[in-house]
Amino acid sequence: MTRNNTQVWRQVRAALHTGTMAALFSVTACASGNPTMPVFGPDDHSILFVGNSLTYSNDLPGMVVALARMAGDTKLQAASVANPNFALEDHWHQGQVPALLRERRWQHVVLQQGSSALPASQEHLKYWTERFAPLVRGSGAELVMLGVWPQQSRLFDFPNVAMSYINAAAAVNGLYAPAGDAWTRYGDYDALYSDGLHPSPRGTYLAALVVLQRVRGIRPDQLPLRIPGTNISEADVRRLQQAAMASLMVNPPRPSRRETPVP
Repeated sequence: MTRNNTQVWRQVRAALHTGTMAALFSVTACASGNPTMPVFGPDDHSILFVGNSLTYSNDLPGMVVALARMAGDTKLQAASVANPNFALEDHWHQGQVPALLRERRWQHVVLQQGSSALPASQEHLKYWTERFAPLVRGSGAELVMLGVWPQQSRLFDFPNVAMSYINAAAAVNGLYAPAGDAWTRYGDYDALYSDGLHPSPRGTYLAALVVLQRVRGIRPDQLPLRIPGTNISEADVRRLQQAAMASLMVNPPRPSRRETPVP
């Protein structure tokens, strides 16, 4: 990258979004200065989540594992490196994620940063996805782009966010998990945002549903009508599952590059 491009990326990164929590390792938060990784069995299906507060809010990795258990899948295990206000570039330079990819074997690696809706942000996401892709493949894993959502004050950006993550996935022949698109199909944004940026439990549930289907083939409508740790009604859980199913049906697992925003 040129020096000017690096300056642009730094400006873009600063605008992605903010968070408040320390790094998360494994499916539970680790507040110590020396976090430990979970122990995976030889037959486990291990997933590494790489992201920021959109991943660690409501413990998305833990939600994915919990839903897998509800479906009878006892082999799925997850670990996560998710730091506040981090983009993929930050993870690259911090070094923890590249080290984990070089030192351990994974089946899937789920990448996420901010909404990345603006043209420069889209290029930023694609560039760093391409930087990570060889390391992900070298670890034995498939790369998954977790398509997120814009700030609630910028709902008009949903199509550009989707295009950004679709194109990043297409650039590396990766999988696309359309969480943000599932949000639009559910439609009740006040119920999906907790503070105008981070997800509520409903929002995290939608993200977990699409990730679980992409990495393990478990359909949302194969799950019980309850969300672990909540008292959300069965009727509302069914609506969430239907939104996730609709999104998965119209978004291919391995998307092709798009030149115009997703309708």
